[in-house]
Amino acid sequence: MKRVICGILFFSTLVVAQNKSKNHLPDGKAGSLQNVNCKTCHTCDVPTKQNPCLIECPRDEMITVHQTAEQGPDVIKIDKLTNKYLPVTFSHKTHAQMSAMSGGCGNCHHYNTAGPILACADCHNTERKREDISKPDLQAAYHRQCIDCHKEWSHSTDCNSCHLEKGSPITHKVTKGKDHPKVKEPEKLIYETNYNKGKIVTFFHSDHTKLFGAECISCHQNDNCTRCHDTKNVQTVSSTIPEKISKTGSQHHQPCFKCHANDECSKCHLDKPTGPFNHKTSTGWALTRFHEKLECAKCHENTNNFTKLNNDCVSCHKNFVTGKFEHEKTGLKLDEIHQEFDCGDCHSESNLPDGKAGFANKPDCSGCHDDKSYPKDKPGSLVKVIKK
Repeated sequence: MKRVICGILFFSTLVVAQNKSKNHLPDGKAGSLQNVNCKTCHTCDVPTKQNPCLIECPRDEMITVHQTAEQGPDVIKIDKLTNKYLPVTFSHKTHAQMSAMSGGCGNCHHYNTAGPILACADCHNTERKREDISKPDLQAAYHRQCIDCHKEWSHSTDCNSCHLEKGSPITHKVTKGKDHPKVKEPEKLIYETNYNKGKIVTFFHSDHTKLFGAECISCHQNDNCTRCHDTKNVQTVSSTIPEKISKTGSQHHQPCFKCHANDECSKCHLDKPTGPFNHKTSTGWALTRFHEKLECAKCHENTNNFTKLNNDCVSCHKNFVTGKFEHEKTGLKLDEIHQEFDCGDCHSESNLPDGKAGFANKPDCSGCHDDKSYPKDKPGSLVKVIKK
């Protein structure tokens, strides 16, 4: 958009240079209400095609608004210019949530000094002054910020889509703004690809958001409303397959490569749809009833790069205190004699094939008993385990 504007200004300036009797209009016709100084956009007196000498726009560097949607207001009343229409109730929270995936607060708050967030009217004049096009008046500023996004819609963008004429019935739209229905997160998406060694990719959306802690912006960057609402996109036959969008192979893989850059193609590309993440199948270590409720980050410190962990119990459980561990959680309540033992007295290294201490294998009674063995003989009584 910035380049388009700069291009229009450049060619318009050439018109002024070539014919001083005609004002700054793209079509070169006389009669413009504007009398624009070239220095508004150019640093030199006579800009040329080879050297347009355009001034640098400092807005990107001046953005200081980096807040979350929850920190801002739910709605904003736009009521500075209400000669013909009712005030517009702007759904700020909805837009802020969407903007997190496509540029953030700077999409609208393009200029803000350090401190409180400025209202549009703090910089843009409410009067319809058009002499200085480098800073539009308030009405133009409002519409430019809205139209920059909404012009991409394939739907109608007529005035009444946002404005209601005075005298219209007071509806929910007038008081609360436009509501956006809650976006239902898909459990999985199945992609059809052209990769000849595996044309099907099954993406489990719920696994990534609920198990692996991925946020929307982790994958959805530079997306906007048209990503879902553009009716020009073609739906594939299966309802589980998302819209076909013209992207290169690199663009399709870019969100995935943040975590899967070192994975083989065959990890995702298969001949048929696959099942969701299974810890036992994928890692060779099944989660017990004690571990299945834990968040991944409880064991895996780096959730951007999951690596295999040491599955010996002592690698995590290093602070067991004799007499304090509630052994009945395992389904076996120790008797008074065995409650005084250290864990390693029964869970010794001698009965583990790799020689490492751990609690995964059955206890060894031979350290104290010549005639007893587990599970025939138990150091206590079995109890029912209640899952919480």
